[in-house]
Amino acid sequence: MSNRKNVVVIPGDDAAPEAVYPTVELLKKLDLDINFEFPPSGDDAVKSHGTGFPGETRVAIDNADATLFGAGSNASTEIVRYLRWGKGTFANVRPARWIPGCKSPLAEPEGIDMVILRENLEDLALGIGGDLEELFPLNLSSGRAKSTLNEIAEEFGGGKYAIKVITEGGAERICRYGFELARERKAAGKRGKLTCGTKHNLIPQPDGLFLEVCTRIAKEYPDIEYENWLIDDFARRIIVEPQEMDVVVLPSLYGDIFSDAAGGLIGGLGLCPSGCYGDDYAYFEPIHGTAPDLLGQNIINPTATMRTASMMLRHLGYGETADRLENAIDAVYRDEDRLTPDQGGTASTTEFCEAVAERLS
Repeated sequence: MSNRKNVVVIPGDDAAPEAVYPTVELLKKLDLDINFEFPPSGDDAVKSHGTGFPGETRVAIDNADATLFGAGSNASTEIVRYLRWGKGTFANVRPARWIPGCKSPLAEPEGIDMVILRENLEDLALGIGGDLEELFPLNLSSGRAKSTLNEIAEEFGGGKYAIKVITEGGAERICRYGFELARERKAAGKRGKLTCGTKHNLIPQPDGLFLEVCTRIAKEYPDIEYENWLIDDFARRIIVEPQEMDVVVLPSLYGDIFSDAAGGLIGGLGLCPSGCYGDDYAYFEPIHGTAPDLLGQNIINPTATMRTASMMLRHLGYGETADRLENAIDAVYRDEDRLTPDQGGTASTTEFCEAVAERLS
């Protein structure tokens, strides 16, 4: 029986495909038993099928071992929703490791090597919200304002609301995932520490539940150092002592924000990979956006996409090849060879990819 893996590639929107295509070409040269499939998606699919997410693309994703996604902002966003909620990929793993040679704003970025673990399906990411008038029949009261929502709206006019949802089961699975990840990293020589960040003093119901669950699970992992901070204090700590962070587990909104902050510390979002894992599926997408301002210029930094591909290779069982790819990327930065403009260089995307390929040969 063949062990051949099938990977669906969704290039994404704007400049994202300019990083995806050369990354896939690089992977094809590594003699891996992987079939890369490019089903119709995005703007091209809208033109040919009338939708950015045709049925055949859904089938391809369902039949694949993993999906590599560039970045979506327009026609591809429906695909992202399916990859998240349709496939139940609850754990968004966002590593932030400084590579010597990268353009960090810090004087001493050495030793930054953390993972922001973002809960991927709940919190405000659910997108439940609307006009305040929808809540008036509930006659909700505010213990802080000592008035009802209806009275507040009457005084200040109409408005909008959004609901922050944290379930006990959702909190438990992401926190347990975090402790297991911290244990894996400890076995690989990392610190073996988990940090939890919430705003439980201001939002005691959902954030309080998240903290309660994480603290309870921590007792099952006595070998893992555990700490929790109010999210505003965590904001200070990630700036002044980023080397103290190992695995950081956060509800969705905080995870989205602070993974970008961590990316800024190591040199920018163009360096930051991401993988989203569920019980039986995973997809891989760098944390940066589609970079519409770079469209067609061949200067987008493909590092995040390459490191994302490395995470995918590891997931598919190609751990040694993933290490080779990571080492090749690190060597390009260490040698300051053909770096893209965001890292102080003048090289094109193509030239950077050639530099990595040379170190893989």
